[in-house]
This record gives sequence, C-alpha cells and structure tokens, in this order.
Amino acid sequence: MLGKLARQQDPNVLVGFDHADDAGVYQIAPDAALVQTVDFFTPIVDDPYTFGQIAAANSLSDIYAMGARPLTALALVCFPEKGDLEVLEQILAGGLSKMVEAGCTIIGGHSIRDEETKFGYSVTGTVNPKRVLKNQGARAGDRLLLTKALGTGVISTAIKKGVAKQSWIDSATRSMTTLNKVAAEVITGERSSHPSKTAKGGAPSSTENNDFPVHALTDITGFGLIGHAREMALASDVSLRLYAGRIPLLEGAIECVRGGHIPGGLNANREFAECVVNYEEEIPEDTKTLLFDPQTSGGLLISSARDATPELIAALHRDGVSAVEVGEVLPKTKPLISVVT
Repeated sequence: MLGKLARQQDPNVLVGFDHADDAGVYQIAPDAALVQTVDFFTPIVDDPYTFGQIAAANSLSDIYAMGARPLTALALVCFPEKGDLEVLEQILAGGLSKMVEAGCTIIGGHSIRDEETKFGYSVTGTVNPKRVLKNQGARAGDRLLLTKALGTGVISTAIKKGVAKQSWIDSATRSMTTLNKVAAEVITGERSSHPSKTAKGGAPSSTENNDFPVHALTDITGFGLIGHAREMALASDVSLRLYAGRIPLLEGAIECVRGGHIPGGLNANREFAECVVNYEEEIPEDTKTLLFDPQTSGGLLISSARDATPELIAALHRDGVSAVEVGEVLPKTKPLISVVT
C-alpha cells in the first residue's frame, strides 16, 4: 500500500521501501546513518520468557541484515486487560535478555489493551553509509549462503496444535532465539577471527578491508526462503539457482509437512511467489513446501563473491555459525529462481 502513495523526496533516505529491503536507512552525517525497523507478532511458543526472546531476536535481525549495529529499542505490547501481568513480565524479561546480548538498550515502548497478546520491538541501529548491505547487489557468479535451517513455521503450527515432539520444539527454539549478531559481525569484519584483523606477527592491519566481499544480504523471515530470494533477485536484476539437497532443515520440519501442519502464511507465500520458480522433476513435494515456510527469526541469506566464499564459510564456522552454501547467482534469465537437486 505504501507503494501507491506519493514518494517523499529526501536525499538522506539511503534505503526506503522501494526494493522491499529489511530496514530503512537514513543518513545523519557523512559517516553515520540510522537503520530503523519494526516487527511484532503473536506468541508462537507456550513459554512467555522464550516468546520474548524470540520476538527480540526477530526484531533485531533486520538490523543485522543491513550490516548495522543495533543501538536502541522500543517495546510494542498488546496484552489482554485481564491478562496475568506475571506473564507479561516474563515476556518483557525474555526480550530484555536478548537485547542485553545484542548490546541494544531498551529506552521505552508503548502498550495497548488487546484480547490477543502481541509483542515485538522497533529497533534503531547505526551503520556507515558506505557500508550498508542491502538485498540489492548480488552479482552473477556469487555463491549463496544460508546461516539457519528452515522449518520454524511448520513446527510452530504443530506446537499450536499440540502435536509437536519436544525435540522439534527444542531445535526450533534454539534457532529462533539465536541472534544473527555473530554472523553479521563475521561478514562485516567486526569479529576478531577475521583474517584481515591481523597482519603478520599478529598485529592489527590497517591496510586491508575489514569485511568479506559480500554483495547482498537479507534475512529469511515471513516470506520464506523463496520469497526473500525473489526480492534479492529482483532488486539485483539477476537469477538464482538453489540446490534443494543442500538446504538445511530443522528436525521435525519434514514430519510437520507430511502431517499437514501448514501455516496459512506458507500457502500465501507459495501462491504469490511460486510463479517465478522452476523445479527439477526430482525435487520432493515436501521440500518444495518448506521453501515457502514463513520463518521467525530466520537466518541470513548471503550473496558472496565466489572466490571468497570458502574463507567466509570457514570464518562463520569458527564462530559457531552453521553456514551452508545453498546456491549461486546467475545472469538474469527465466525462470527467476531454479531449484535443482
């Protein structure tokens, strides 16, 4: 709907909503820009503290997807008038724990009465205007990396139906409460393990770049892997090839699909975006379905220069990020996205 409105002409807007990017970027100084995002949703797990953690990690993710550092957050709360305030306290405490981990300060918020609980944050970060990472910029020949497994949407649906196994819940919860902070810091060169941080003899190097040659970056959230890959392809004027057999899946994800635990958002994603996808005949239907699974606090999709990809993967693995090469960037062609074995 925003796209139907008249554009505001402001040269300080470095990233708006034109390419469906993860956050807005507004320049405030020659070497500084604000990065702003907002997200909130209904509970997807039973434990209120864990729900707060997931909501915070999800809200922070868009800041990391721009290559930025979170600074401040405002809490957004919808809560029943007669709800148990101890539950709300636990939700807020869970969110606070992740904000502390991120080094992001909660400075306030807003609450309304609502029969259905909803929670999230508006987060503001900062980035050097010359170092913004967008979903635009992927180049033919790049390799595509994914830092988290898929399946949180179908597992969350199984949780709501009371049929999820505890091991499925545990794996999905670990994924959703894991910040994309470490992965983003590796990409931008802020982690000490990056090879450009030290020169011969272990001294810091001032002549080398601080980051890996990452050309485009986005996080996988509500539109699923295909939906966000589509946005990257369209913004970058390229096509993508995904290797279905390499895409990591959470424990229980396939079982949830086979059990019919399909969230409404998955069907909507598929109806909207499958028209740009071509599958090899060997791709299983279960796998096709999970490519559209709406993720909560999902991983980063990274478009990395081919020659630097092995080094980037090694650096991510050293810092505990389970990054996997799942595809490659092609010159613009039809189909926009091809899924092969």
